[in-house]
Amino acid sequence: KRVVLVGNKVSPGNPSKKPDGTVVRTLWGELAYQLGGANAYTRIAEDDERATNPGDRLRELFNEYGPCLILIDEWVAYARQLHDKGDLPGGDFDTQFSFAQALTESAKLAKNCLLVVSLPASDTAGSPHTQADDVEVGGIRGREALDRLRNVVGRVEANWRPASAEEGFEIVRRRLFEPMSGTDSFNQRDLTARSFTELYSKSAAEFPPGCGQGEYEKRIQAAYPIHPEIFDRLYEDWSTQPKFQRTRGVLRLMAAVIHSLWEKDDRAPLIMPSTIPIDDSMIQFELTRYLSDNWLPIIESDVDGPQSLPKRIDGEVANLGRIHATRRVARTIYLGSAPKTDASQKGIEDRRIRLGCVMPGETPAIFGDALRRLAAAATYLYQDGPRSWYATQPTVTKLAEDRAEQLKRDPDKSAAELERRIKKEIQQTGGFRKIHALPRTSADIPDEQETRLVILPWEDPYSKEGESAALKAARSILESRGSSPRLYRNTLVFLAADKTRLQDLDEAIRKYLAWQSILNEKEALNLDAYQTGQANTQLGHADSAVASRLPETYVWLLLPEQKSPQSPVEWLYVRNTGSDPLTVRAMKKMRSDESVVQTLAPTMLRKHLDDVPLWRNGHVAVRQLVEDFARYNYLPRLLSPDILVQSIQDGVSSISWEQDTFAYAEMHDDGSGTYRGVKAGEIIRIDALDTGYVLKPAIARTIIDARKAAETPRPAAEYPPSKTSAEGAGELQGTLKPPASSRSVGVRRFYGTVELDP
Repeated sequence: KRVVLVGNKVSPGNPSKKPDGTVVRTLWGELAYQLGGANAYTRIAEDDERATNPGDRLRELFNEYGPCLILIDEWVAYARQLHDKGDLPGGDFDTQFSFAQALTESAKLAKNCLLVVSLPASDTAGSPHTQADDVEVGGIRGREALDRLRNVVGRVEANWRPASAEEGFEIVRRRLFEPMSGTDSFNQRDLTARSFTELYSKSAAEFPPGCGQGEYEKRIQAAYPIHPEIFDRLYEDWSTQPKFQRTRGVLRLMAAVIHSLWEKDDRAPLIMPSTIPIDDSMIQFELTRYLSDNWLPIIESDVDGPQSLPKRIDGEVANLGRIHATRRVARTIYLGSAPKTDASQKGIEDRRIRLGCVMPGETPAIFGDALRRLAAAATYLYQDGPRSWYATQPTVTKLAEDRAEQLKRDPDKSAAELERRIKKEIQQTGGFRKIHALPRTSADIPDEQETRLVILPWEDPYSKEGESAALKAARSILESRGSSPRLYRNTLVFLAADKTRLQDLDEAIRKYLAWQSILNEKEALNLDAYQTGQANTQLGHADSAVASRLPETYVWLLLPEQKSPQSPVEWLYVRNTGSDPLTVRAMKKMRSDESVVQTLAPTMLRKHLDDVPLWRNGHVAVRQLVEDFARYNYLPRLLSPDILVQSIQDGVSSISWEQDTFAYAEMHDDGSGTYRGVKAGEIIRIDALDTGYVLKPAIARTIIDARKAAETPRPAAEYPPSKTSAEGAGELQGTLKPPASSRSVGVRRFYGTVELDP
């Protein structure tokens, strides 16, 4: 036998007439009639008519008509309608609780009887009175009824909360989905659960503990096609809201979610926190009806909506927009944090955010990037370590955004910060002898013979369209130094910013300066410890963004080149990317392309001397040769004059100088055309300021041969015949001179031969 009593369906002031003519006035009369019809009602008819407690007769009825199940719902709604005057057919307020005590005791003593009573859970003993309590239990009279019923029922109750998360799976599925049928449906369910569990198992560190185990796979199967994380958030977080009903609230919300996704033909394998379309008006109503009214603009600006920040970020970053990563992260954070804004531990962990977002085939790192970008720009999103949450108070992020926007009107501050960072960057020279960072005019760059890197200001970026500002600035610097022509034009190379990436760098610098200014004024702004920590965190992120975008922006090497002395100067544009500092990266690229020479073979120097030619009447001064390589773009670009000096030294000392390289002369007389101090095939030591000359091998050979001939002693036959006696001796002494040098010429070259075993 089953008895169902629903308090808001029974009127205490209007008796109910049954089909057989029986008139029922009280709850116990209704109970007896449902249990045994008119015969059972007759047993307590007098108590029903007088509205008095039937007492022990209830136990007799339960034993006689048992086994029986009695279900009572909305008892508080019935009891709060009674008053103390006793003029209602249903009895007075006090009699109702006497009946409650008799009912519970009778059910306890009866042999086969089960009594189930549902009582509101939104009000707790001793809690402050709130408007939400009035809505649930019905004002002061309802609160008193609830307290008295709890006391009566609590003496013999076995407390049971049917709407747990796991049982919620089944409630929602039975109410909102047709039963699965056919083997294929169950196979698809099991395949989906297996795919998610494998994802959680392979990236165990990215998700909460236990998600990759078999127990969680069973939870997915039980909740299918809804992800268990939705039920966890609703039953653990949203159920703490006074007005949220654990069963009806979940059913109402999920009915709206399922309807919206069905209308949009959503193809996600599971309904997850990240796929709940919060921009849908019905869903938005269900998620805000339990919260304060100021959540609506927060959702529209920072969570989900046509003009929301997450949608804008997804539209700007293709990698995120492809899977709507930022919107999914924002939805997950809102579902997991909105009902806990007053809790001691706010927010949702980053691992649970990934649990609510990532599907098989997707990379968890993408959602981490989306969270980072969202936290950097959102007005109402807070972060503390791994936890993130939305709040109704704006964050310091909004203040930083406003200040960054104001810096657009003061570009000098951004330029000063860029200059500071570039000067810090060029502390590693990368091998360049000098680096000129962001020169204002060409006069800032001296005219020197060493190869130098010129980093152009960001006002002169490189663009592929037309003649870029970078090319104009580089050409001006190459051609002149201030108002004077530049002599050493083969010593300058230029590094310019990419025009398309400048906006990103400027934005990153302005954000960094904005956060820095907030921290500098934290006392004046009255920032609390959390906001100060958030500002420090965001400053670090902004600093990293500038550090990463700077090398992404300055990527263009501009190199002046000339194919021949008669050809005009041409510009070579080389895109140079990498993770090294700007100068190191530029030098590596130029070395690999041979745009700068660190070692010059003597044979190559001889080739340039002959082909250009660089000879001046069979010789060329060392100083002149250094100038030639520094001035003319058709010659190799040497890292420094020392490279040329070393090449000259190696060429003079070469054994094959006569065929492949050249000789050296210490002096040259322009008037007589004679050379002094000619050296070849021997080691010499010179520098870039040396006054000597590089000499053609043929001229050097002639001079060396003549010198050897002069140094060789003449045979005796070349002397005149000697005279006898003393007369001849005086004449000999007066007319004959001894040879210029009587010493023999020493051997200078040695050769050896050794046979080696192969």
